[in-house]
Amino acid sequence: MTVIDIPGSKSVTARALFLAAAAEGTTTLLRPLVSDDTEGFAEGLGALGYAVRREADAWHVEGRPAGPGADTAEVYCRDGATTARFLPTLAAAGHGTYHFDASAQMRARPLGPLSTALRTLGVDLRHGGQEGHHPLSVHAHGVKGGALTLDAGQSSQYLTALLMLGPLTAEGLDITVTDLVSEPYVEITLAMMRSFGAEVRQEGRTYRVAPTGYRAGTYGIEPDASTASYFFAAAALEPGRSVTVPGLGTGALQGDLGFVEVLRRMGAEVEITDTGTTVRSTGTLRGLTVNMRDISDTMPTLAALAPFADGPVRIEDVANTRVKECDRLDACAENLRRLGITVRTGPDWIEIHPGTPSGPAEIATHGDHRIVMSFAVTALRTPGITFDDPGCVKKTFPDFHRVFDTFVHTP
Repeated sequence: MTVIDIPGSKSVTARALFLAAAAEGTTTLLRPLVSDDTEGFAEGLGALGYAVRREADAWHVEGRPAGPGADTAEVYCRDGATTARFLPTLAAAGHGTYHFDASAQMRARPLGPLSTALRTLGVDLRHGGQEGHHPLSVHAHGVKGGALTLDAGQSSQYLTALLMLGPLTAEGLDITVTDLVSEPYVEITLAMMRSFGAEVRQEGRTYRVAPTGYRAGTYGIEPDASTASYFFAAAALEPGRSVTVPGLGTGALQGDLGFVEVLRRMGAEVEITDTGTTVRSTGTLRGLTVNMRDISDTMPTLAALAPFADGPVRIEDVANTRVKECDRLDACAENLRRLGITVRTGPDWIEIHPGTPSGPAEIATHGDHRIVMSFAVTALRTPGITFDDPGCVKKTFPDFHRVFDTFVHTP
């Protein structure tokens, strides 16, 4: 059995940075993810006037409940969706003029429902180019609060940003959601907000957030469940192999740990304890139909594993994967076809038929870290796979190739 220490969760690290910046006092974040996305988030906080001191295994954030310390700032969000969506929302609670921009990849990703919601709350927010996309400017004068309706069918991050804003408003927020994707990510948000002293309750489709502010403390970042999925998939694929990821167990916040239940349905042995999760190969992978709406970040992992199943693998309700770092549904289909695999797609589904992937082939990554890490699993059984941009894994796991190679070659 191989034990793999997975880097900290990107989703948890980004939320923790927001909450720490908004809290009264200094927060210590233990084992945060160090990657392009999280470093970009911390850099953005620094530009806004928040003090972030980084050590090897701990980041210390001095909170500013009244908002950014800078009156004006230029913030570059890199490729990070959490940075690009959370930081303008945080800045809106302060007083000043803040300009945000992002990479071409992030500029293409939608922001409109969040922009509309912030304007409903009285925030002076202006887009500098295409409406509903970066760049944007926030002329902040605090947020009174109130009630609003939100469509979070494209991204749960819209709802997360507004939920985390709620305790910083004068009167609190009531957010009624008409559609919601990736709901487990919202559960992460709610649990973390409560850890920082917020009062939030859910009544049907409405979330009620009290204007409590946040309290600083020490917060440990759990391993990234989405990143763990590549190692779990590799263990399920290779006969006689098993992997244990410590720190991701029964109390884990992240819904993407649910990926192991998909592997269990396919025939892998799965054991989840309070200290970690283990996946073992049984030498069998069954085809299945699975709804991955709530764990859509692991859709590419399953797509890359699917050709090795004994029957078709159909993944449904994943329309939101078309507006990630790339159109992941089409990217998976394109690359599997390059490998000689029969694939069918629809607006929100992909069906992959059994087959033996054949190389050599270069995987078109579209600059998407999850495409690279997913097809590293396919490469275990397919000689000659290369990537046109292997370095884009820096977004969430800069050391992925070395760690995955070490895992593969560990008996």
